[in-house]
Amino acid sequence: MHDAPYLQQTWSLTTRPASIEFPPGREWTGLEILGTTGGSPFHTEGTVEFRAHYTTAGKPGVQQENSTFTREGGRWVYVAAL
Repeated sequence: MHDAPYLQQTWSLTTRPASIEFPPGREWTGLEILGTTGGSPFHTEGTVEFRAHYTTAGKPGVQQENSTFTREGGRWVYVAAL
């Protein structure tokens, strides 16, 4: 959705970039969650392995990563890719 303010709110203060640039013409089309660790109400850290699908200039692509998340201010936020 190209919502940079929202993405920054969901990114850890320790790793958040000053600005977010979106590749021109890229449209995100789907997200698959492949696996998770942690993340319960009793955890402060967790991981999410995902596959995000997109198209650029009509050609399909995929970004796959295993990401770490942590709680900041009681909310889950993205830290970095493993």
